[in-house]
Amino acid sequence: MPTELTNEILSRFSPMDGMKRQNLSALAKKTSIRELERGLTLFTAGDTQKRTIFLVTGSVELRNAAGDKEIIAADDPQAKFALSGVLPRQHTATAIDDIEYISIDTDLLDVMLTWDQTGSYEVSELESDDSDDQDWMTTLLQTRAFQRIPPANIQAIFIRMQQVNFKAGDVVIKQGEEGDYFYAITGGSCSVVRETPLNKEGIRLAELRVGDTFGEEALISESKRNATVTMLTDGSLMRLGKDDFATLLNEPMLDWIDYAEAKSLVADGAKWLDVRLPSEFESFHEQDAINIPLYFIRLKLSALDSDATYIVCCDSGRRSSAGAFILNERGFNTRVLKDGLNASDLSLA
Repeated sequence: MPTELTNEILSRFSPMDGMKRQNLSALAKKTSIRELERGLTLFTAGDTQKRTIFLVTGSVELRNAAGDKEIIAADDPQAKFALSGVLPRQHTATAIDDIEYISIDTDLLDVMLTWDQTGSYEVSELESDDSDDQDWMTTLLQTRAFQRIPPANIQAIFIRMQQVNFKAGDVVIKQGEEGDYFYAITGGSCSVVRETPLNKEGIRLAELRVGDTFGEEALISESKRNATVTMLTDGSLMRLGKDDFATLLNEPMLDWIDYAEAKSLVADGAKWLDVRLPSEFESFHEQDAINIPLYFIRLKLSALDSDATYIVCCDSGRRSSAGAFILNERGFNTRVLKDGLNASDLSLA
């Protein structure tokens, strides 16, 4: 059984040796000591996984592409620092004997160090009263979208979020109502249902779990809620107010471009993604554009190419910015057409 991770163990390593005790405790809750048997590979040269790895017990061999090797034991002075910490990794690490090690999400560590060094807050202030087996903070921080946001903004986002608890069957947001909050699920699960004129029972668009977010469409597009979100189980959510969402989270995640820039990117292989209604799309649209209405985006994610760049567009820019936000959260590469198609020459063609 691996050794229990304590503040004393974490503080053996750099840069955790300079962190406040409360913040070390918070970091210890979000990671653990792992084991690896003798002869097995810890990581390989060229690895780009964003993990910061420290050796706790035992010894490893580090071998570079030229075949040069170095042995590092847990009690060596250089073991204070992360193993092959530069990405892509320059070495392959092999356990010489049974080892114990710590693997910390690099983005999470960076944010916690930022919080610690600002001196304004303790990370422990961000801990939810309702402990969940899955770590919603880590889940959000691991998304590519959150990596675009300045650390100071992330600090403020988590500080300003409020925890709210719900019972199974409770309606969190209702279709047709005004938008007031952005939500992140910290415990339980929710269903997303959209009512249509032909289906009053509603079309089930998605089931959301810990780490998933919702509620951004109405806030970004300044429109009413386009779906109803209901708790499937008892659970807890963190919510962020409309103004804080706009300034801290939405704007840093969006890359706005004008029509000329969009056309240039498409010529280089990017794709138009039109999030208007089919009837609007039929009236006029960019050549070879893909049409997925905003409220169907979550349902159609699997139909999109994760390696492509999408120019998200609508008539004014409101719906397309909401669509781009959803895609960015899920790791897609997007640009948003500034002022929309109505400001381009397309509608006059």
